[in-house]
Amino acid sequence: MDLTATIILIGITVLTSYQAWKKPDLLDRWMFTPYKIKRKKEWDRFILSGLIHKDQMHLFFNMFTFFFFGRVIEMFLLYRLGKSTGLLTFILFYLGAIVVSDLPTYFKHKENYQYRALGASGGVAAAVFASIIIMPLSDICLFGLICLPGFVLGILFLAYTIVQARRGDDGINHDAHLYGALFGIAFVLIISPQSGLNFIEQIKSFRPF
Repeated sequence: MDLTATIILIGITVLTSYQAWKKPDLLDRWMFTPYKIKRKKEWDRFILSGLIHKDQMHLFFNMFTFFFFGRVIEMFLLYRLGKSTGLLTFILFYLGAIVVSDLPTYFKHKENYQYRALGASGGVAAAVFASIIIMPLSDICLFGLICLPGFVLGILFLAYTIVQARRGDDGINHDAHLYGALFGIAFVLIISPQSGLNFIEQIKSFRPF
């Protein structure tokens, strides 16, 4: 297996999450806490919080998903921009998605001293939805049981995320998922407007049976 930027990012996230589980002080310092970000100007929390996870299941699900979809975006950028520029753009894409996806949460909870969040869900969602724009008809399987074309699953996921974000009663930062997904879509369309046209043409050709 080649040592790609996707694998390196996963490796770093696994190591930092493991360290955070062992060191409560580190976990607390890296946690996404809008109140402390505003009061103490700890802006680095926007990125650091994406490098830690709540537990092993949270870490596994995010990194397992990123392994498959991150590689798609990494290869896409390498092909379009060349090796050096493509790698740098991919890393900025992932970190940028983590930051941008948390901005709405920051403004919503900057006066709430109790709010805390963590995880790379915004970056992962960006990779998933960027991949869907590039390959909308490729199947995405949920737990290896239910497989649907990417664009179908994407629509269902966005609808679910919007509903849950409005409810806000399950302890999950659905806003990060939503805005990470929108970031991924916008990113691909800016880098490659032709991908948007290809997406439309592929959707037109879709036949469920």
